[in-house]
Amino acid sequence: MITQAQAPATDLGFLLGKHPDRVHRTELAFGYATVCFPQADLDRCTAALIIEVDPVGLVRRCGPSGSPDGFTLGQHVNDRPYAASSLLSVAISRTLGSALHGSSRERPELAAAALKLELAVPAVRDTDSLAARLFGPLGWAVDSTPVGPRHVDLHLTGTVRLADALTAVYVLLPVLDDAKHHYVGPAEADKLMRAGEGWLADHPERELITRRYLRYRRQLTAPLLERLGIGDEGETPPTQLRELRRRAVLAELHAVGARRVLDLGCGEGALLAELLRDTSFTEIVGIDTSVTSLDRAARRLRLDELPPAARSRITLRQSSLTYTDRELAGYDAAVLSEVVEHVEPDRLTSLEQSVFAVARPTTVVVTTPNREYNARYPNLAPGALRHPDHRFEWTRAEFASWAERVGTIHGYRVRYTGVGDQDAALGTPTQLAVFTRGSP
Repeated sequence: MITQAQAPATDLGFLLGKHPDRVHRTELAFGYATVCFPQADLDRCTAALIIEVDPVGLVRRCGPSGSPDGFTLGQHVNDRPYAASSLLSVAISRTLGSALHGSSRERPELAAAALKLELAVPAVRDTDSLAARLFGPLGWAVDSTPVGPRHVDLHLTGTVRLADALTAVYVLLPVLDDAKHHYVGPAEADKLMRAGEGWLADHPERELITRRYLRYRRQLTAPLLERLGIGDEGETPPTQLRELRRRAVLAELHAVGARRVLDLGCGEGALLAELLRDTSFTEIVGIDTSVTSLDRAARRLRLDELPPAARSRITLRQSSLTYTDRELAGYDAAVLSEVVEHVEPDRLTSLEQSVFAVARPTTVVVTTPNREYNARYPNLAPGALRHPDHRFEWTRAEFASWAERVGTIHGYRVRYTGVGDQDAALGTPTQLAVFTRGSP
């Protein structure tokens, strides 16, 4: 809902191109959008944009591999009809397009003016007060009320142009949701640059906004981030650090002769794709807490197109690494690649119990950033972490202390190495530890 809280408040109807006495209904590819005015007084006028999502139609339109939560039951059981997402962004563009672009045929001077506005957006996905970090720098006072473990009702107040208010919601809702219901290609990068003109380059979360809005597609994010003056902190030229990590992990798995492998915190399936290509790995299980990530992994792996022999080798499962899952017991190896730093420190003990005591694979390979090496990244502020979702980053001594403690408690010996360019004083950008159960 959009509320103008200054007289004559009914000017909001002119700005939106909608008469307050009417109900305006628009058909969308995934349902319907309705604009109405529950209040239209001289001192306060509110316009409501309501979208009705047809979940069955959305799945049919996107297909099994294209729906935002298309993995397993996510095709049919998800929050798309109820949560604010990229679907609402599309509805804003389709129904309030002229206002979004700052034009008003009848009141152009009003479209250019800053107005006292209130925005209410229900059921927004929000973690770690990200909504405040995104909207606050744009001049909004942010208030949020939890309505579940992952969602809040968002209330914004500020004195801004209506076009800027709509643009903020249009761009940042998919960023908060961290998902899109449609294909993300070069046109989306152009759209972000147009919508972000005048504010994105100076936004403290511009890197996170760019990566999430473009769905982490490096071919799209890299040139845009360069234009914004941000380098790729996750690379060791000329080869990307993440590729070096995958190679190092695969080498360790081959060295111990692992055939049945768990990828714990598999994300979007980059390592799974490498494991699947190598037929020496006979059973591969990808585990992640995010259904959205698992869906992307399924698309990356083209699970619905694999021949039966290959498809039988791989399984994707939703599960939390901090909860005991006895079905994960008995595997040759488990990989925790760039995972532990995303876990709250007070939950690490639960992860240790789940992996090293219950699943208890013969080998565990762990990679994690080396905090000391962060000094080599010129665009990383002192004390900053490499990713907004990192809860901590360990020095080499801290990592070794953690690993030795875990190994001693659970009966593993530990070997250490590094990944990436070696700095004589700072070490390598990535730390790697191999835990092996039993006697040397």
